[in-house]
Amino acid sequence: MPRNLQNGISSGLPKRVVHHRRIVLRLALMSGLPGLLATCLFLWLGDYATKTIVTTLILVLGAWGLLLLSLMEAIFRPMQAASNMLSALREGDFSLKPRDVDEEDPLGQIMWEIGMLTNTLNEQRMGAVEATLLLQQVMEEIDVAVFTINPRGELGLVNKTGEELLEAPADEVIGKPIDELPDALRLAMEDDQRGDLVFPGREGRWGMKRGTFRERGEPHTLLLFTDLSRRLREEERQAWKRLIRVIGHEINNSLAPIKSIAGSMMSLVKQDSLPDDWREDMQDGLDVVSSRVDALSRFVEDYARIARLPPPKKETFHIASVVERVVALSEKKYGNIHTISSPEIEIEADPDQLEQLLINISKNGVEASQVTGGIVEIGWDIQDNKLRLFVQDEGQGIANPSNIFVPFFSTKPGGSGIGLTLSRQIAEAHGGALRLENRKDQRGAVATLLLPLPEV
Repeated sequence: MPRNLQNGISSGLPKRVVHHRRIVLRLALMSGLPGLLATCLFLWLGDYATKTIVTTLILVLGAWGLLLLSLMEAIFRPMQAASNMLSALREGDFSLKPRDVDEEDPLGQIMWEIGMLTNTLNEQRMGAVEATLLLQQVMEEIDVAVFTINPRGELGLVNKTGEELLEAPADEVIGKPIDELPDALRLAMEDDQRGDLVFPGREGRWGMKRGTFRERGEPHTLLLFTDLSRRLREEERQAWKRLIRVIGHEINNSLAPIKSIAGSMMSLVKQDSLPDDWREDMQDGLDVVSSRVDALSRFVEDYARIARLPPPKKETFHIASVVERVVALSEKKYGNIHTISSPEIEIEADPDQLEQLLINISKNGVEASQVTGGIVEIGWDIQDNKLRLFVQDEGQGIANPSNIFVPFFSTKPGGSGIGLTLSRQIAEAHGGALRLENRKDQRGAVATLLLPLPEV
């Protein structure tokens, strides 16, 4: 490859103009020059008339010129076609494609490759266009305000939700410096924030996320604002609905028999002559009323236990010490629970609350295994730098997993339905989590407690 052409390719733009047409023309002239010189020598040495010599030279020069033109046309027309196709690709026009290409010919292979490149770029462009349209549609439909800030500190993009927050169309705010926009955008540029923010179009509690991306080699900032107020209000509304439904159900279960017994007792005392066993009837009625009042009182106390769970008083201890106490208590009462050999692990938690949690979940496992005659196993290890404690039973499994943590929901006769709810609150108060699911290896259920380990 010529040195000047190498320089042009390596730098991206040619440093020196390459006159390829001149080079080809010079080589073509040089290739025909020996024949012309031989013809001239032959005519000069021969005994020919001047007219014959001139005519012959004109014919030879004319044929030489026609051959040169044909050669130049054969060389440069396909190259010009390839140049036009590449230029069209650079402009984003994918309509030009080669025709009648001979794949065995080197130049035909080049044209075929350009055609394949055209098809590939066209497919990629269509995919990019479709992906961009999908992204734009998603950005317009999601209930998240999206803003982008360019390196000059100006607003570069805003979606429909963002326009509603700013109470201004995109064409009026795009390009404005961030100092002229609401303070929430400036705060988000400084750091991820979450709190009460005021926008021209809405105020409330917001979750903010900040990220970066590059466009045309320049870094841009991406800001996302999620309205937490609506979500919190909806969750609060659903919680109140569940609470009212549970409390209403429990109160009605107590008031209905109380009202019925009170009506019967009132009818009894209104009689002119009381039956001989009226005292027994009154005593039975009062017993029912007292029983239902006690049940309602227990319900209120159980609810208060959930609402008044104190913060954990953490101390450092070995998890085995708490598990051994729980197992000893359960073995004394049930006798079908034991521990699996597990490593010594030291944790930082409230031992009393953790013991209450383990009693609740182990009691459920023991009671479930008594029906099938199975056993309960407790073990622990370290998983992802967390304590993983599991209580697995050989009972019948969980029939309705979606309701196991719903307060006052219980499948056991006489169950209060707060044990698992209270246990999960204890786990979350320690920064952990509690899961209860059916076992995959056999029949039964497994409760898994995850707690963070103390920092070393």
